[in-house]
Amino acid sequence: MLSTAALLANNAPAQLLPARELMAFTLASHILLVPFGVALPFITLLMHHRGLRRNDAVALQLARRWSAVMAVQFAVGVVTGSVLSFEFGLLWPGMMGRWGDVFGLGFGIEGWAFFLEAVLIAIYLYGWRRLKPWTHFWLAVPLPLAALMGAFGIIAANSWMNTPQGFRLDAQGKPVDVDVRQAIFTPMFGPEYWHFVVAMLLTAGYVVAGVYAVGWLRGRRDRYHRLGFTVPFTVAAILTPVQFMLGDSAARAVFHKQPTKFAATEIVWKTDTHVPEYMFGRLNSDGTISGGLKIPQLDSILAGFKPSTKVTGLTSVPASDRPTAVQATIAHWAFDIMVTIGSLLILLALWYAWSWWRHRDNPHSRWFYRCAAVAGAACLVTVECGWITTEVGRQPWIVYRHMRVSEAVTSTGAGSLWAMLGIVMAVYVTVFGAFLAVVLKMRTRWRIADEGSAARADLPPESDTPYGPRSEPEPTAAGTSSEGGSGHTSGGAS
Repeated sequence: MLSTAALLANNAPAQLLPARELMAFTLASHILLVPFGVALPFITLLMHHRGLRRNDAVALQLARRWSAVMAVQFAVGVVTGSVLSFEFGLLWPGMMGRWGDVFGLGFGIEGWAFFLEAVLIAIYLYGWRRLKPWTHFWLAVPLPLAALMGAFGIIAANSWMNTPQGFRLDAQGKPVDVDVRQAIFTPMFGPEYWHFVVAMLLTAGYVVAGVYAVGWLRGRRDRYHRLGFTVPFTVAAILTPVQFMLGDSAARAVFHKQPTKFAATEIVWKTDTHVPEYMFGRLNSDGTISGGLKIPQLDSILAGFKPSTKVTGLTSVPASDRPTAVQATIAHWAFDIMVTIGSLLILLALWYAWSWWRHRDNPHSRWFYRCAAVAGAACLVTVECGWITTEVGRQPWIVYRHMRVSEAVTSTGAGSLWAMLGIVMAVYVTVFGAFLAVVLKMRTRWRIADEGSAARADLPPESDTPYGPRSEPEPTAAGTSSEGGSGHTSGGAS
């Protein structure tokens, strides 16, 4: 979020600050759910496939329970995502009115993917006790693809805002002769899309694994928790070094296609070669840098693989066309936090790989599971930081070098927007509170069922709902586990 002082310094409209704060809050809230909407279907189907292929009842139980969480998360995402969709038109009518015909197809693709995903989730939940096992699985295979299609639409729109193309401006400055293919596949689309998708996969993997890591730390060492940890953590651990390379590629694409944004994220003031890298630190309005760890020549090396690489500085463009010192510092800190957490996750993945290579087993150190439990929350922080870097680093442009944020903002009074922010915050607190309450209630039911507690008899039957343990015996869709697992394990769900 940008400071009031920074906005007033640019003589911004009074409604710009509350409009930005409202958009920032809703986006920051919604983005916490996106990893599960994009990646949890894939992880769930991976566990489902393992259960069918190995005749493993424990894996099938995990997949079924994850599908329940997936459905609840999707319902909450409907609320937060719909609010964002309305805000694009209500808060930024200047952008949508002028440029909607150029990049609006991305939102259309996301809308179609959303409806398709809703239908597929319904079929998947309905089919657990009503379809043949492999038929049920194959009908759900398009579900992760629908999630990826939704990500495709959103990233297509965002990458166009960063590197707009696929149109020509007429004499009045209006876009004409739109080329849809070019508008979707912009120079930043590929780096952004793959970086985003892999980030969602590893974030969901670490968060899900973190739940079972907490169970392990609490003494639940049964196969249910071991399998619930191992599968998602393995996915995340494999993708962590891949994501590091994709992130490096995306940063280099920014260096070539958005040099001013790159200068902001690296707080480079003047164009030069042999540019040092600053880890953290604060950019002052006179171009000096306070604090931080200075590493000589590293920024030039990272940008072009040699110290003589010329890095464009913020002063290469007029002050009105570049991020302020405050905005550059925000983008820089977000970028450095993201890189730091990513580096630590690589160490965690290597620890895991080393244990499997040496012992064919998970590490037994409590510190490993403590780190694994924290990794999920850390990944959510990196997701937030990634979007801060992308959006704040582009300032003052909402459409890079074509429209400023202040030109796109609504004419609605600032007071009304502040009131709207308060209402949205109250609604979101209620919605997220309900989400947590439902998930915790489901967890309690699952734990009671697993422990065979007498209290289970006091719970209402769930024969007509698609989640949680049933009141009657489960049908053996895949038979008895060949590995000695069963549908009900001791220790309970985490």
